[in-house]
Amino acid sequence: MSVQILAIDGCPSLDAATENTRLALEALGLAETAIEHVIIRDAEGARAHSFAGSPTILVSGTDLFPSDGATESLACRVYPTETGIAPAPSRTQLVTALRERLTPPIS
Repeated sequence: MSVQILAIDGCPSLDAATENTRLALEALGLAETAIEHVIIRDAEGARAHSFAGSPTILVSGTDLFPSDGATESLACRVYPTETGIAPAPSRTQLVTALRERLTPPIS
């Protein structure tokens, strides 16, 4: 499993997204999982990485919080959280999203 956080250069939400992702991984017993930061510098980079705004958190190449689609804009992203709109998903949201991604579907 790979974890990437896509962000524009100087993103003010990158630290919060990284910290919450790290805490969520630890809560799931995945503390050794590396988090790679990918800086999106232009529209071409945004297209190449399925960028949906800064920060975008990908697990094995898929957005943990799918939105209406990728953007070529070097723009910030907001997330609806349990305490209102925030610049990064909460630890609780990340734990839930990661757990759903890691649990195999029942056939």
